[in-house]
Amino acid sequence: MKNIAALALISSIALVSCKKETAKITKVDPKTGKTVTVEVPADSVAKVAENPAIKDSAGIVTQSFKLEKGKTYPLTTYQRDVKTMTDPQGKSITATTESTDEMNFTVNDIKGNVYEMTLNLVSKRSSQSAQGKTVVVDTKLPLPKEDDLKMIWNINKALTSNKLDMKMDTKGNVISITGFDAVYTKVTKALTPLIKEANERASVVASLKQSFNEKVLKDQFTKNLAVIPKKGVKIGEKWTTSENADPSGNIKVTSNYVLKRLGNGTAEITVSGGIPKKTEKKAQGPITHSLSSELVQNGTIKFDESTGWITNQNINVKTTQIESITDGKQSQSMTSVSNSSVMVNPSAK
Repeated sequence: MKNIAALALISSIALVSCKKETAKITKVDPKTGKTVTVEVPADSVAKVAENPAIKDSAGIVTQSFKLEKGKTYPLTTYQRDVKTMTDPQGKSITATTESTDEMNFTVNDIKGNVYEMTLNLVSKRSSQSAQGKTVVVDTKLPLPKEDDLKMIWNINKALTSNKLDMKMDTKGNVISITGFDAVYTKVTKALTPLIKEANERASVVASLKQSFNEKVLKDQFTKNLAVIPKKGVKIGEKWTTSENADPSGNIKVTSNYVLKRLGNGTAEITVSGGIPKKTEKKAQGPITHSLSSELVQNGTIKFDESTGWITNQNINVKTTQIESITDGKQSQSMTSVSNSSVMVNPSAK
């Protein structure tokens, strides 16, 4: 009995001595986008602190990626637009559109500083609501009964459940994305029962290729994944980017970024800017036609400090457009206001 008791005591001591110290950290859950408090081994916190993907070195914060082989990283994009149009008599009509593109990235191999990944196109959903009626096209739901929605659903269904091969380096530079031809072939096959004329099918696929190709996806991922400039920035420092808002390039959207904070597993960046108010006037005889427009954006982007991966983005964009006609005595105007939410890995809609 004494030996058994002694053995039990030794086992108890061993269990106590092997118990690892833990630490509590706050982080952004990549599935929900919510900030949560979790308990992790203390040594893992030390390892992240020693060499995180987003790190502060001598006051300069830089972003890289430290992804793990075999792991999958989410990138779901969601946009909601609420547009209200008011006519000259003051009558308003409001319409809401929503779109969701669910995708994720699985790291298959790491060769040097290059990740070989599979881009999984999971699902697409879109909806339109106006005057009390809502229309939904969702690849996770059955084929809609309405004839005018069947083609959209078939195209989206053919686009999803596909895989593309992607190579990205540890700095977030997308080197290549391949596998589009197989997707185009799948879409063409899906359209065959719906569009009998081969030329018409080819026209639809050609239109798809304009918005779904290597260059477009490269630009999208570069914009969403690697936001901090390669040279690095200080906490509180602002940097600015601009992109064309129209094909001519005369109108540009300006985005101002500020690295607000870094720590507790999260890098948080604020976003502001837009398009300054601009008014154009054209006169023809006694009639003057005016068109003014303005875009304002603001929001936040959050990245996981240890991996460098985006965990959540929520940017609000308000666009206001006023069109008016006057003869010097009387005037009429029509106003269009659009409030948009542009999210990545949204926690709630």
